[in-house]
Amino acid sequence: MSKENIYPEAIKHPVFETISNAATDLGLETYVIGGYVRDYFLNRGEQQDIDIVTVGSGIELAQKVAQLLPHATKVSVFKTYGTAMVKTDDLELEFVGARKESYSHDSRNPIVENGTLEDDQNRRDFTINAMAISLSRKHNAQLLDPFNGLSDLKKQIIRTPLDPDITYSDDPLRMLRAIRFASQLDFKIDDESFQSIKKNADRIKIITNERIVTELHKIMACKKPSRGFLLLEKTGLLPYFLPELTALKGIDEVEGQTHKDNFYHTLEVVDNISKNTDDIWLRWAALLHDIGKAPTKRFSKKVGWTFHGHEFKGSKMVFHLFKRLKMPLNDKMKFVQKMVRMSSRPIAVIDESATDSAVRRLVHDAGDHIEDLMTLCEADITTKNPKRFKKYHNNFQKVRDKIVEVEERDHVRNFQPPVSGEEIMKTFNLKPCREIGSIKASIKEAILDGKIPNDYEAAREWMLKKGKELGLNTTK
Repeated sequence: MSKENIYPEAIKHPVFETISNAATDLGLETYVIGGYVRDYFLNRGEQQDIDIVTVGSGIELAQKVAQLLPHATKVSVFKTYGTAMVKTDDLELEFVGARKESYSHDSRNPIVENGTLEDDQNRRDFTINAMAISLSRKHNAQLLDPFNGLSDLKKQIIRTPLDPDITYSDDPLRMLRAIRFASQLDFKIDDESFQSIKKNADRIKIITNERIVTELHKIMACKKPSRGFLLLEKTGLLPYFLPELTALKGIDEVEGQTHKDNFYHTLEVVDNISKNTDDIWLRWAALLHDIGKAPTKRFSKKVGWTFHGHEFKGSKMVFHLFKRLKMPLNDKMKFVQKMVRMSSRPIAVIDESATDSAVRRLVHDAGDHIEDLMTLCEADITTKNPKRFKKYHNNFQKVRDKIVEVEERDHVRNFQPPVSGEEIMKTFNLKPCREIGSIKASIKEAILDGKIPNDYEAAREWMLKKGKELGLNTTK
């Protein structure tokens, strides 16, 4: 056994010795495989998720390992797939018996049979994920790399172990995984593999939306998400799950007047915002902030191309998009909607003549998300003209300064009128009615317009004035 092919450092963690002991007791050939091995050679730090494959029962091996580990959790068994999970300290160990797979055309769920290590490596998605390191006493720490995955790591290539048409057609999710790994690792997809993804793109229709969204989240979390979304568009996958984005692609020209390509602009915005936030939902807001432009695009001779109301239209589209993809319809979706709906608001207060009232309304409407909104708006600056770029950023800094000034003075973020509905009812001897809401709304508007300060005495005085206008009598 050549020393060049031995990597004891890869399995120096004590858990591997425990797994090796368990495998020896059971007489099983056992290997660490997949992402852990790949990331070891990429120096990505120690990984918490470790995949173990054994020629035999993965469930039996997991149960034996759990007995030997002092802090192991109860074994989670998934009999349908022949896998088992053991958690210990900060590690998640997944055990599976080596297997070979065959597929039917309408499902990515394989028919599974027991197999050899070679069979198991053949079924892996990419060469860089098919590398295995032996945990057996006889071949301890030996690398088994039948598809030259180590070479592909050095060349920074994503390639399938077998014919890519078979790999992608059998399990179309692998097409998304190829793009996700290319994005995460900044690798290139092998040309044959890339063409195969284009050829098999329509097979993505058999993949559940939940699985698709999991991969989209991982692409969105990359350092430069545009890389993944460009690959999704170039391979023809994107229209199957995000047609709202591909609808932004292209430049129309009428009477010599054009508009920018909003698809590529959007990807620039996502990359910009990713430099300043890891918040996945704020990144989603950047991706979707202009989706309302495709359905609202109009041309007139007087003003050229317009996208009136695209923010409002886009926020409505966010709900339908989230629902279709089975993404959460909770506060996460509402946050993205809010960011899309308000994405042009700060621009309105850039002008030095903008009133404090406009700033107060901006702060009030954005609430705790004002900083997120400003981060999105600044990411939306994609001009390549250095003077314009500096000017726009300086203008947004002025908006930020105004926000701080108004907030410190007026305290309007998330505020409620100082006079409650109960007090209005008591003052005018009213039962629940529309006049109460009218008075309360009037107080709120007066504060936001700067007609009265945000304090109790001024608000009460305004309440009495408004009540008089409505013909209400105060209680004695």
